[in-house]
Amino acid sequence: MNPAAPHRAGLTVLVGVAAGVVITGLIAGSPLLEQLMSRLPAIPSGRIGAAFAAASVLAFAVWGIVQLARATRTRARRIALEATVRGELSCGIRTSTLVQRLNELVDDGAEVRLSSRYSIVVDELGVALWNGGGRPRRAMQFPWREVRSIRADSMVVGGSVVPVLVLRVRHGGASVELPIILSAGRPGRFALSDAPFFAVVRSWKARHREALAAQGLELPPLTAPIPVISPAMARASRR
Repeated sequence: MNPAAPHRAGLTVLVGVAAGVVITGLIAGSPLLEQLMSRLPAIPSGRIGAAFAAASVLAFAVWGIVQLARATRTRARRIALEATVRGELSCGIRTSTLVQRLNELVDDGAEVRLSSRYSIVVDELGVALWNGGGRPRRAMQFPWREVRSIRADSMVVGGSVVPVLVLRVRHGGASVELPIILSAGRPGRFALSDAPFFAVVRSWKARHREALAAQGLELPPLTAPIPVISPAMARASRR
């Protein structure tokens, strides 16, 4: 394992504990704060604005700590997986639809949970979804023989249309389509799109066909090539 992993894991724990202490303190002390506020004299509107600004800054600080802990945990998991697995590694964005459909594939009493940013490993064995930090935990795995098809589609998230990779699987007697949003992995960008997204789709489809052929299983039908539209082509089409 990467020698920096224990340090990163410790940092994640410290950041998480700090955020938990702040949030717990605010929740536990809310009745006392209400009593104190009721006894205070009237505050001019200017001070109310200052208090509101301070509360906003505190809320933003807590949010920042949570986001930092999440990013640190995701980075530690990626480093650990890169050091231990052979295959293509991607980052997925959790959606309620994906979690719901994953749970349709498991027995009663079991529950599949995903991190807000989970990892996906695609190798000669199949497709695996991973949680955790420096010590990754596999949440779900689909051998290639359970994968029926892989295609590109789109879905609406927060009022925006984003590309989605649809993985159709048959597992435990149930057959569902799993919509997977791939993270862009860059500041200011949400989902992977355009040529990089379609490159991932083509790579998964190629690995799927190679694995089925190696096992002597029936290959999925060929589909039309996935179009790759460069920014220059998109600009030219709008003229």
